[in-house]
Amino acid sequence: MKYESYSEFAFTEDFSVIDFISIGKNGPIPKRITFTTTELENVYNLAFGDVDLNGEIDDYRISDNGDRNKILSTVVKVVDDYTRKYPERWILIRGSTKERTRLYRMAIGNNLEELTSKFDIYVFTNEELIVFAKNMEINAFLIKRKNV
Repeated sequence: MKYESYSEFAFTEDFSVIDFISIGKNGPIPKRITFTTTELENVYNLAFGDVDLNGEIDDYRISDNGDRNKILSTVVKVVDDYTRKYPERWILIRGSTKERTRLYRMAIGNNLEELTSKFDIYVFTNEELIVFAKNMEINAFLIKRKNV
């Protein structure tokens, strides 16, 4: 993506849990990205959010730390690294709210040329699974590294 990303991570050996720290106007905020299996073969759900006091992901909290683009770029970097390690896996991404899904849609749309050079990007609409295009109403993304 066109933005700077965080580069210091803590991650599990299988790369299923990745932690990093958001640094911004509200101080350091721990963030976590996880990849978990779904009921579909080779489809892994990406969950992302703040790490709460119990060590769990809170994907509803709005931390408003002033580094949104850096965080989104970091998530893309992690997806790039993850799919490099597991190129056969599909990544399912859905915001915890309609507003977050819309934010992800706008971020992907704004960086579509760069992202589609590496990834096949599909979306679930109300009716079907189709190739992503800008400015469409969607429910979730399904992303896979291109076989190059």
